[in-house]
Amino acid sequence: MSWHPFRRAQRFRREERGSATVEFAIWFPFLFLFMYSTFELGLLTARNAMLERGLDIAVRDIRLGTGAVPQHDEIKTSICENAIVIPGCESNLRLEMLRTDMRNWASLPADPDCTDRAEEARPVRQFTPGTSNQLMLLRACLKVQPLSPTSQLVDYMQTDAAGDIAIVVTSAFVQEP
Repeated sequence: MSWHPFRRAQRFRREERGSATVEFAIWFPFLFLFMYSTFELGLLTARNAMLERGLDIAVRDIRLGTGAVPQHDEIKTSICENAIVIPGCESNLRLEMLRTDMRNWASLPADPDCTDRAEEARPVRQFTPGTSNQLMLLRACLKVQPLSPTSQLVDYMQTDAAGDIAIVVTSAFVQEP
């Protein structure tokens, strides 16, 4: 019996066992990347929602405080106590508050005042507590670390030198007398 050198190759090519494994090996990295990005985006969205919730509750307490002038540390503590899924809230949260007039509008600066682990610590840029019947603008900036700093999702977001993402929430209120 003569030996044909390509007989094994032809038999291997006709064999169908394991074809699903090849497809799985090709598609699995894409599916895993999609699921991981979805999880990371969901986590960032939950942190944004919790920061908004914490700021809303703190602002509600300020509005109904009946004459008490809020201080920076009190507001920051109130926000962090009401924001549940934010790790390191006290050290990564920065607040700006500006007294403004409805007739002569002065908005907060376009770039938010955020912490940056790559820089030296600096004092708060602007925090002016208001009194009764004054319109106040309050902005909270929270820096969070992404789960995967090298993911495609983070490439589309603005990051600082340390690779942190800024979550910025703004609220306006008038303090009751």
